[in-house]
Amino acid sequence: MHLTLTNATILRPDGWAQDEITVDGAVLSDQSAPRRVDLSGFKVLPGIVDIHGDGFERHLAPRRGAMKDLTAGLVATEAELAANGITTATLAQFWSWEGGMRAPEFALRFLDALEGYAGLGTDLWVQLRLETHLLNDFSRFEDAVARYGVGFVVFNDHLPHEALAKGKRPPRLTGQALKSGRSPEAHLAMLQDLHARAPEVPAALTGLADRLRAQGVLIGSHDDRTAVARAEWRAMGVALSEFPETREAAEAARAAGDPVVLGAPNVVRGGSHSGNVSAAELVMGGIGDALASDYHYPAPRLAALALDRWDLVSSGPARVLGLADRGELMPGKRADLVVLDAAGRVGATIAGGRVTHLAGEVAARFLA
Repeated sequence: MHLTLTNATILRPDGWAQDEITVDGAVLSDQSAPRRVDLSGFKVLPGIVDIHGDGFERHLAPRRGAMKDLTAGLVATEAELAANGITTATLAQFWSWEGGMRAPEFALRFLDALEGYAGLGTDLWVQLRLETHLLNDFSRFEDAVARYGVGFVVFNDHLPHEALAKGKRPPRLTGQALKSGRSPEAHLAMLQDLHARAPEVPAALTGLADRLRAQGVLIGSHDDRTAVARAEWRAMGVALSEFPETREAAEAARAAGDPVVLGAPNVVRGGSHSGNVSAAELVMGGIGDALASDYHYPAPRLAALALDRWDLVSSGPARVLGLADRGELMPGKRADLVVLDAAGRVGATIAGGRVTHLAGEVAARFLA
């Protein structure tokens, strides 16, 4: 593609400007092209870099086990991403004891499908979310990270430790068991075994984190609740704090210089759906490097507009991910941009110089 977008209000690194911008192949240029598209009345902003999103799950397997070929689901995922201005997407896939779409076997199916997927232009990345007590699977997990070139790993712990420590039957046990293909009794026994291995976890995670970092993998923790927990993760070499649940944990991460990722749905809802700290309040207090879609792809755009902080969905997450070639509308950067109307709706998304979404009046102007 070689065209110049003219008469738009463009978000540059130093602020808004009435300007023009040229897409020259896969990059941005300051040299005008013969073909020009008048975008008077519209805004042009950097494409959204989504650092964590699991909304793709609804497309890959809308009914448990129903989809054998995941490719069509990836096409639908990319269409939804583009319709929401997302040009770089990190698909957050579980590697967990929980079964179903969170099972290691499904993760490998997903990685295979993504490796063979010829996308429409959106840059699709993977975050693998490893359950910390799944010790017997660490070797297979590490092999998958190397085999598929996964550059981002997050450590999760979803075990119901409190119930297990008291010898109680955890909530939602039967549903989890059915999802995993186990009987409730077998599932409970597995949970008890995993819980019992807790003393082994810190040393095993430290070793795994060391090996992953040696491969250049970015590693994060998930749902930090205390400053002590954040310090423990940092001591293991786990630098990024994803979705801290309390102000204490978030402030500890910021004080140590650890990148902090917050949930955009939390901002859009006006607070956490589970009673955790308000992401908007953290941002207003100077905490937060990136807003992530989490489970809702429209959320990054809506949250960034509400906060008037587009950097939290563009240059911020790009910096955390080490992607120096995107996140800003500057000559030489990757041609990732989104065109918004006065109401903040997406009229066009261009990813890597390729149109991935086009609608409404913007479409009429592009096609004139």
